Amino acid sequence: MAVVVRTHEAIRSWLFDQALPFWADHGIDRDHGGYVEQLTLDGRDAGVDFKRTRVACRQVYVFSHAATMGWSAGAELAEPGVSYLIERAWQGTDKGFAKLTTRDGKVLDATPDLYDLAFVLFAFSWRHKSMRDQLSLDWMHRTLDFIEQHMRHPGGLGFWHQLPPEGFRLQNPHMHLTEACLAAFEATGEQRFASHAKALVKLFQTRFFDINSGTLAEYFNDDWSRAAGEDGRVTEPGHQLEWAWILNSAHKLLGVDTAAEIRAAIQFAEKHGVDQRTAVTYNAVRDDGTPIDRGSRTWPNTERLKAAVALYELDGVDPARVIDPTVELLLQRYLSHNPPGTWIDAFDGDGKATAKNVPASTLYHVFLAFAEVLRISEPSSANGAT
Repeated sequence: MAVVVRTHEAIRSWLFDQALPFWADHGIDRDHGGYVEQLTLDGRDAGVDFKRTRVACRQVYVFSHAATMGWSAGAELAEPGVSYLIERAWQGTDKGFAKLTTRDGKVLDATPDLYDLAFVLFAFSWRHKSMRDQLSLDWMHRTLDFIEQHMRHPGGLGFWHQLPPEGFRLQNPHMHLTEACLAAFEATGEQRFASHAKALVKLFQTRFFDINSGTLAEYFNDDWSRAAGEDGRVTEPGHQLEWAWILNSAHKLLGVDTAAEIRAAIQFAEKHGVDQRTAVTYNAVRDDGTPIDRGSRTWPNTERLKAAVALYELDGVDPARVIDPTVELLLQRYLSHNPPGTWIDAFDGDGKATAKNVPASTLYHVFLAFAEVLRISEPSSANGAT
């Protein structure tokens, strides 16, 4: 039985009456192809001279997922992103997808980046789920081929986060690759994607996450030991909550036992990473729970919603106690911006807005979280909903 969520109808209205129509009208770059990278705070194209591959991928995902939920315009609106990825960002089997292009589609940064590649796989997986098309399936395999052949770390555990590799090894791109492989498996049933997802979940369990402290590190040495000093002590509550939802997806789809990690990751994030008075999820805390950055972008709060869904599906914990106040926070602070369907993406620790633009990339986080709430919930009769 679905759980009753007081904010159910407000979520649905914001998605389908405001956000999707707005981005359908204002988020497509009809002059240069693809999508608009960011808007000014008053809702105009900010005119930046670059486009990130991950933004095209995220918008393809949003419109494709919306199509699966019955929003008829979604499939058509995913096409500009599909064309952009194939015709502008793809550099061939030896170079993969570029990280950045200019506004008119010339390669600006050719760096193969695992984070972007994960989102390419994610985007084509959702397009295939909505269209059941051979084109998307071919690009799913082509993308994973490149990751396997060019990004694999010689030590055998995980992948380089970029080529050539620089700086610490990172868990975050691996998190999104896990998410993408699960989406690909769900869309196709092909064991190739399931095998990668299982290996990445094991990497989380054995390297990224410390079950005793309940903490997920962000920065690692080459052997996946945590970075020395303060770098190795940084945790992001939003990533802990995001991983909890991904681990629950792996549990449901693949039957892997992730229950202990889900519970521990959520427990730490809820205890140390959420302001219980305001319901704000912090940007960053230290591994002992000390806040590093009490500011908050939109996305850590959306991940709290998904973690509540995960804990509900795993243990039957009523998610409304987290969902309702977090949705209210999002709708009143972040998503109440004019024009409707846009957002103020960042606030400092005192609740003061710090965003200078409206990044298109945020829609992925909000859409996915709200769609998950809608999936497991029904409206409250107290709101007059039926």
